Amino acid sequence: MNLPVRLVLDTNVCLDLLVFDDPRCASLRDALEQRRAMAFTDAPCREEWLRVLAYPRLALSPSRQAQAVLDYDAMLSPWLAPPAPVAAAVRLPRCPDPDDQKFLELAHAAGADALLSRDRALLGLASRARRRGLFRIALPQDWQAVDA
Repeated sequence: MNLPVRLVLDTNVCLDLLVFDDPRCASLRDALEQRRAMAFTDAPCREEWLRVLAYPRLALSPSRQAQAVLDYDAMLSPWLAPPAPVAAAVRLPRCPDPDDQKFLELAHAAGADALLSRDRALLGLASRARRRGLFRIALPQDWQAVDA
């Protein structure tokens, strides 16, 4: 039996999966539900999730926010281990958006195969991360190429 693909999902991917039901994420959703893929979160990423759900522009009712939190907690596994020290030879790229650095740090600490994002700042680091022998950074609809 193959081990599940280990993933970190940024907040926008979680919104696509859990709030907007984006069809581009259907195969990712299936893989997570069938445990062919495993997604991790940690306290800083979850705190961002809670903050974003309350954004007025999303116009989510309190009950819809509560359901999105339950869905997030059911789909993503908490990463409780302390962040792994980054060896000098394996430097994480610095994201131009400091708020997104936490996803890179979690992907490294959790030993993720990939960080899935639609964020240009994170996607722009894909080749740098690959050159450094780290996890892949990819669009959520390309998650299957991670295991190739």
